[in-house]
Amino acid sequence: MNALAIVQIVLYLAVLVALVKPLGWYMARVYEGKPFGLDWALGWLERLIYRAGGIDPAREMSWKTYTLAMLAFNLLGLLAVYGLQRVQHLLPLNPQGLLAVPPDLAFNTAVSFASNTNWQSYGGETTLSYLTQMLGLTVQNFLSAATGMAVLVALVRGFVRRSSQTVGNFWYDLTRSTIYILLPLSLVGALLLVSQGVVQTFREYQTVTLIEPTHDAGGAVVTDQTIALGPAASQVIIKQLGTNGGGFFNVNSSHPLENPTPLSNFLELLAILLIPAALCYTFGKMVGDTRQGWAVLAAMLVVFLPLAAFCYWSEQAGNPALADLGIDQEAGDRQPGGNMEGKEVRFGIAQSALWASATTAAANGSVNSMHDSYTPLGGLVPMWLMQLGEVIFGGVGSGLYGMLVFAVIAVFVAGLMVGRTPEYLGKKIEAFEMKMAALVILIPPLVVLGGTAVAVAGDWGTASITNPGPHGFSQVLYAFSSAGNNNGSAFGGLGANTVFYNISLGLAMLAARYWLAIPVLAMAGSLARKKATPASAGTLPTHTPLFVVVLVGVVILVGALTFVPALALGPIVEHLLLAG
Repeated sequence: MNALAIVQIVLYLAVLVALVKPLGWYMARVYEGKPFGLDWALGWLERLIYRAGGIDPAREMSWKTYTLAMLAFNLLGLLAVYGLQRVQHLLPLNPQGLLAVPPDLAFNTAVSFASNTNWQSYGGETTLSYLTQMLGLTVQNFLSAATGMAVLVALVRGFVRRSSQTVGNFWYDLTRSTIYILLPLSLVGALLLVSQGVVQTFREYQTVTLIEPTHDAGGAVVTDQTIALGPAASQVIIKQLGTNGGGFFNVNSSHPLENPTPLSNFLELLAILLIPAALCYTFGKMVGDTRQGWAVLAAMLVVFLPLAAFCYWSEQAGNPALADLGIDQEAGDRQPGGNMEGKEVRFGIAQSALWASATTAAANGSVNSMHDSYTPLGGLVPMWLMQLGEVIFGGVGSGLYGMLVFAVIAVFVAGLMVGRTPEYLGKKIEAFEMKMAALVILIPPLVVLGGTAVAVAGDWGTASITNPGPHGFSQVLYAFSSAGNNNGSAFGGLGANTVFYNISLGLAMLAARYWLAIPVLAMAGSLARKKATPASAGTLPTHTPLFVVVLVGVVILVGALTFVPALALGPIVEHLLLAG
């Protein structure tokens, strides 16, 4: 690892950690209903939404009512995005005259954005109109992110409340997440991105003359190029802040009009982990012990940092097959060295590897390089980060509530070891909580491994694999790991715009989002009904380095035992073959 790469990674992490406490404190004030400044400026908008929707924000909900409200709201959003795609050719703000999206692709896209996955089997500039991008996808970027944050807050209230039958009000949590957190950050972020050259316009695509003519595949001379435009900045910032990840353009954040400069790259990369990291501090504030939040954040960093460093090392080491041919892959004054295939020169290996690690750790899925072009071990890192359950930062809200489920499992395991009823944050962990936790950790592997097995069992899944052998298997495994954990990134080599993949990956995204959120809310309701248990000499402290180690061990063991056999068939065997 060279000095410049170390400086880039350390600077990024330093800024991220420095922002955790102020933003986390602010979000805790938002959810607790305490004054925080912006309530004076935007309170009228919040009250207007409640009046328009006939909502009483003070009316509390049981976990079942909360769940039904969440599911109904997300279903309506899914149907709206589907319908908008199917009739976009009849609607305004379609300067390119794009046609209606086919039914299977429209289903996949609607599920993807409603579930905060943003898996994209299409090219944005050739498939979706400006209206669909704004009214459909950008709106869902806000609302799907706010949904995950609302479910997290309900779970935190489950730990905080005593002998309560309610976990909050879904509409209250959703509205405040959107108005006071996501919207202000997005407004500031969009202006910063526009200042760097990210495009934001309603003008139609522009045709320009090439400086140097070229030839197409048929040998004909090409003198012009069409440059896609659109209202991109407003979607780019919320795709990052909301850990959505869906790009306005087909090549996502490697596009020069979506991520043009090193500063825009830094800002977008910072936005990916900003809210998931700060929510750890929010959690600590809301439960009355900030050490609990710092412990969870420490566990995330303990897993993330070595994997990000390993990804960078694997890419910087280069391709062993090229080394055998005597090709110089050492970094120097005249070349970056390593494996630069599929990476933007303006970002280099360090920023590409850091982005690949952050986007898959955070359930974001945006990319600034082609993961399909990574070395086998370099590509293994983002794949495994997803397979850990998207709890190493994870999606906004969903990542932390997933990590808290692992914390519950960790104290349960520790309780078994010392022969005591496990406790977490003053609540006894009993049979019901463990059943719900088991669902949360078992459903994603079932979806990922089951979907991969079905896909590689016949021509319906193998026909669109672009690389034979273990790399082709990795492409399929990565696709279902991404959909089955609500990430949305792709290796990029798999032809996923088929009826089989659109339907199967769409079902995987639905299962990964809602079959996990429901048991989490059920756990919240159960915890809220419990009385507080005073700490005793036998209570395991959950804010210490020891607990961080236990929590990390549980997360890694579950991921390793579940997915290592599948990884052995893909990136591991590919690396062994490549190394000779």
